Amino acid sequence: MKVFDYMEKFGHEQIIYFYDKTTGLKGITAIHDTALGPAIGGTRLFNYNSEEDALFDVVRLSRGMTYKCAAAECNCGGGKTVLLGNPQTVKTEAYLRAYGRYVQSLQGRFFTGEDMNINEYDVDCILMETDYVNGRADMSGNPSPVTAYGVYWGIKACAKERWGDDSLQRKTIAVQGLGAVGHTLCEYLHKEGANLIVTDIKPDRVKKVVEEFNAKQVACNDIYHVECDIFSPNSIGAILNDDTIPQLRCEVIAGAANNVLLDEKKHGDMLMERNILYAPDYVINAGGVVNVYQEFSPPYNREKALKIIKQIYDRLLIIFAYAKEHKINTQMAANKFAEERINLISRIHSNYIPKSKHV
Repeated sequence: MKVFDYMEKFGHEQIIYFYDKTTGLKGITAIHDTALGPAIGGTRLFNYNSEEDALFDVVRLSRGMTYKCAAAECNCGGGKTVLLGNPQTVKTEAYLRAYGRYVQSLQGRFFTGEDMNINEYDVDCILMETDYVNGRADMSGNPSPVTAYGVYWGIKACAKERWGDDSLQRKTIAVQGLGAVGHTLCEYLHKEGANLIVTDIKPDRVKKVVEEFNAKQVACNDIYHVECDIFSPNSIGAILNDDTIPQLRCEVIAGAANNVLLDEKKHGDMLMERNILYAPDYVINAGGVVNVYQEFSPPYNREKALKIIKQIYDRLLIIFAYAKEHKINTQMAANKFAEERINLISRIHSNYIPKSKHV
């Protein structure tokens, strides 16, 4: 699909390609919607197989950010940047500062921060050249722990919806992806007495979780067909599709990964037909964006942020009820929930307010 086709299909305002010849910086920024406020979204550095793969990723991620911010009642729109390159070789101070200069050139239409392969120390370098950064080390910091906290409460909401009790004790939970979010999530789940089955492409991550939380290890491709109560995807997107959904042997899907469904309508319906409860990705994983959003109203208060993040529990129960009432899959119910807020607030913003006159 070509760039303008994506923009027409998903409703993007801007898709920007940028390059810095001095540092080799290459990237794409997608600004999806700014009806509620400036676009906000992390910066992802990944060694994509092609420019087409990078475009596909940034388009879906930025659209997801619009819905995530709207559903979480943040007055921001959605955006995202993907940088193309090997994180082990391209990242230097100059590279990150060149990216900061590019972000500054957007003049506040886009605020960015951490995402895959960009950490809080990288953000400090980006901050040398731009004011438009969230998740600063001296404020809200690394969003991964609070994202995991929100996912934990979201999983409890799913348990409440499915089994009438939000306890996770003795529940078997299959966790895919053991990065910063996945590892912290495993800690929460283990403390509550859940039995963990885990996988990750990096053996050292698996070894650590197995040793710390008495987890059982499986191969990456085997995670889809293990028998469990809850499957928790916390890695890449588009992993629920025609091939994987028929393999699933779980009752609930709830995790931190973005854009888990390859096709929201088709694959959301497939899960509904199989009576698998799905927690919409951008609702359950909104803890990180809720946390960094608190920086817009300083001083940042961690305790206040965690209280707001915990509301993910109630928000999911509302969406599950909406889905049942309207007989639609939970992802489409979440979309309706977010779209209604965008439309309502947009109409309020469109009201004419006359300028004050000096007498």
